[in-house]
Amino acid sequence: MPGGPLAGVRVLDVTSTFMGPYCTLLMAQMGAEVLKVEPPAGDLVRYVGDRRGTGMGPIFLNANRGKRSIVLDLAHPEGRDLLGRLAAEHDVFVHNVRPAAEKKLAISYADIAAINPAVVYCALYGFSSAGPYHGQPAYDDVIQAASGLAAAQGSTGPPEYVRTVVADKVAALMALGAINAALYHRAATGVGQAVEVPMLETLVGFTMLDQQGGYVYDPPAGPTGYARTSSPHRRPYRTADGHLSTMIYTDQHWRSFFGLIGRPELADDPRNATITARTDHIDELYELVATELATRTTEQWRTALEQAGIPVMPVNSLPEVFDDAHIVAAELFEQVEHPTEGMLRLARAAVGFSASGHGEVRPGPRLGEHTEEVLAGLGLDAADITRLTTAGACAPRRGGAPPPPPAD
Repeated sequence: MPGGPLAGVRVLDVTSTFMGPYCTLLMAQMGAEVLKVEPPAGDLVRYVGDRRGTGMGPIFLNANRGKRSIVLDLAHPEGRDLLGRLAAEHDVFVHNVRPAAEKKLAISYADIAAINPAVVYCALYGFSSAGPYHGQPAYDDVIQAASGLAAAQGSTGPPEYVRTVVADKVAALMALGAINAALYHRAATGVGQAVEVPMLETLVGFTMLDQQGGYVYDPPAGPTGYARTSSPHRRPYRTADGHLSTMIYTDQHWRSFFGLIGRPELADDPRNATITARTDHIDELYELVATELATRTTEQWRTALEQAGIPVMPVNSLPEVFDDAHIVAAELFEQVEHPTEGMLRLARAAVGFSASGHGEVRPGPRLGEHTEEVLAGLGLDAADITRLTTAGACAPRRGGAPPPPPAD
């Protein structure tokens, strides 16, 4: 079985929490060999939801599959030296530390490129180096706020956050694309480079794609926002016995819907005749949909809308997603036996590759699980590893409980 389109690519992952680990997870699922470098206390996300006290919380197990773990103390000179030796052997170096820590730990692009000139070096920051916010701390919530997404999510009411770490995950997807583009460039030219992925600018571009509105023109020709997505009536609709999601969008969709409710004449109303006119009156239309859907059961409407060619889906709770007929048939979730955590249910890569396949993805690593193995691969013998461990430069995995999590 081929090992995935990124088979043979070696990634040194000096990231934590969500953004960086999600990017390198995706690379691992595409076949890359990912080595996760953790501090002695481990990635903070190890302890989020860690009810068992093993340092193997559910988010960590999700975001760090397919990786090996080595513990290095980068505050220790010999820990930094070991990192440099590893950087010399890897194609990609990824980190998400702030600029001050980047300088202190000697992991800037200049530092790493001096060791490995062909490296593709990806730095994930909260804010780009081009603006005054560079260097400030950033988490998903503040980026959602600064990007305009929280205001757009709140529509006409108070601002609200999207209830998932969307800024982290969108930036991770941007980083994946940027790293792969840089690898393509290197394959063509032999030249490595630095890649900078800022969360704020990435989420601003993501948000403004549909929300910029009249501000696409200079000077502005109208307000920002997209009336359809901003409508307070855009929501899952209540039916006679539950809820249903439908998206009535095209001219044909609306003609079909008006026919289903016995009001075909509405299609001839100038306010409903074009997508521009409908968008200007979207609240009225969505109120009509809400009123009509309340008159029949979920199953009745789902059948009728499907037969009319109108997009419709159930409103699944998170637990119900696992039993959705399509998700089950697609075998999105697979059972994986973890050596210490038992049987896990994890999502495989959703994309498919007809020629390369995906390859095997190992379970999430225990803290420092592969330290000795990796250091031995650098030519260190047992005595060297013992000395470095005693000095505090590294920390092989030992029995017993993991170190306590860092303070909030």
